[in-house]
Amino acid sequence: MNLKSIQFFLICIFSAMGLHAQDIVKEFKIEKNYINIPITHNEPRQKVSFSGIPELSTYAVIRIADAKPDYWVFKDVSQWKGKNITFHFSKQVKGIDMIYQSDRFAGQDSLYKETNRPQFHFSSQRGWNNDPNGLVYHNGEYHMFYQHNPYERDWENMHWGHTVSKDLLHWKELPDALYPDSLGTMFSGSAVVDKNNDAGWGKNALVAIYTAAGKKKTQNLAYSLDNGRTFKKYEGNPVLGADRDPKVFWYEPTKTWVLVKYNVNFNEIYNSKDLKHWTYKSKVDGFYECPEFFELAVDGNPKNKKWVMYGASGTYMIGTFDGSRFIPTSGKYMYTSGSLYAAQTYNNVPDGRRLQIGWGRIDQPGMPFNQLMLFPNELTLKTTREGVRMFCVPAREISNLHAQKHEWKNTTVDVVNKDLNQLKGELYHGVLDFELDKGLGMELHFRGNPIIYYDGNFNTFNHINYINEDPKSFRFKVEFLIDRTSVEAYMGNGKLFISDALKHSSEQGLKLVGDIKVHSMELYELNGIW
Repeated sequence: MNLKSIQFFLICIFSAMGLHAQDIVKEFKIEKNYINIPITHNEPRQKVSFSGIPELSTYAVIRIADAKPDYWVFKDVSQWKGKNITFHFSKQVKGIDMIYQSDRFAGQDSLYKETNRPQFHFSSQRGWNNDPNGLVYHNGEYHMFYQHNPYERDWENMHWGHTVSKDLLHWKELPDALYPDSLGTMFSGSAVVDKNNDAGWGKNALVAIYTAAGKKKTQNLAYSLDNGRTFKKYEGNPVLGADRDPKVFWYEPTKTWVLVKYNVNFNEIYNSKDLKHWTYKSKVDGFYECPEFFELAVDGNPKNKKWVMYGASGTYMIGTFDGSRFIPTSGKYMYTSGSLYAAQTYNNVPDGRRLQIGWGRIDQPGMPFNQLMLFPNELTLKTTREGVRMFCVPAREISNLHAQKHEWKNTTVDVVNKDLNQLKGELYHGVLDFELDKGLGMELHFRGNPIIYYDGNFNTFNHINYINEDPKSFRFKVEFLIDRTSVEAYMGNGKLFISDALKHSSEQGLKLVGDIKVHSMELYELNGIW
């Protein structure tokens, strides 16, 4: 066989392979609400593309099962009934033939009843979630978008998931808001209400500003005119270049939109009059990922306000801001440790509180979903003996979940533990005021987990340095929230916030350990949100 014959032979083979790959398709005329897809982690990811519906022409890499699935995921297609959608697969597996339509998604009967399902924290119905995005209050709803892989319980295929709440407690999950496109997958960002129609899409349009993570990361816009139920991406995207995680807000003194985004190891600040055209103004060194930037009154005094900038880890600086330049005057400080990452605060909250939700990096073993959102917190600035610091406490809405109350005053550990031993609950909100009587340590246990522990020798809570306002005092106030798989604790009225996973599950309930005096303890059993 000569060279030309070999070349022709190879062209025929590769052409046939390409035709064969294109033949691995499954087409649906959408007649039901959901398309259910079997997933197994024994199978490598394969590329799956979707066509037929322009706004859904996207792609993903999915571990479609080739045998018995580990679990099922779903695609909500309810808004496209009557249209045709085609799945294009890069590899033939048995699970392709198992994909089916239904008005219910697989496993819906046990939704929110799963063994490890958080009961008063938001977690996605299916798949992976990480960073909260686009936190904004709009038309009576707290919107929370978030980084979402709808096809697997591990990170990949970033979409913007979407959930709404009227009370910061009970969440209604909606279909994904933003899908990957030719510019890339949907990375983090924020959302604003365009009250004055600066962008030209309508007064009070809901505008999302997000990073598309393609070969290059770019900043892009999408807008909604139906309370966030559907979004249209701006035809002029991208509106700004590298790197990622734009946080946008309105700055009233100069009537300007402000954008702060991460780039390399610093934050950049931009201004805009129309949300579409951005002018670089300044940068702030020393941050990494997911910037936040907001103003708070010191000790509740509206005549004494300072600006706070923090990154994904929660380390923050305090300073001044003139609309284009942030000048740090103190920091960096740390207010949090543990599972919290990439927290974001709400825009447009009607009562003026600075409300924050963070990603809780907590695995949910054996579940068809993974990770959770930590409980909403309120942030404030307070004067301490070390200077002005940021404090963090659970949003007051937690009291609306209170059920039975238990209370102790001026008593001993033995008395409290005798009563605690009778409690069989799994959801709690507690406030403990204790003092080391003898010795240097205390611990609060739950189901075999030491959830709060203080070491008076090294002056640490959960291995994090903590000193009282009175450094001679060993009296502390600790507030805590316990869910099925997580614990959050607030030391000293929120001067230090710690969140972590509950890794063990014994029959033992709450238990105090240590030679301490219990000045008071309030404990509320909680109702779940589902």
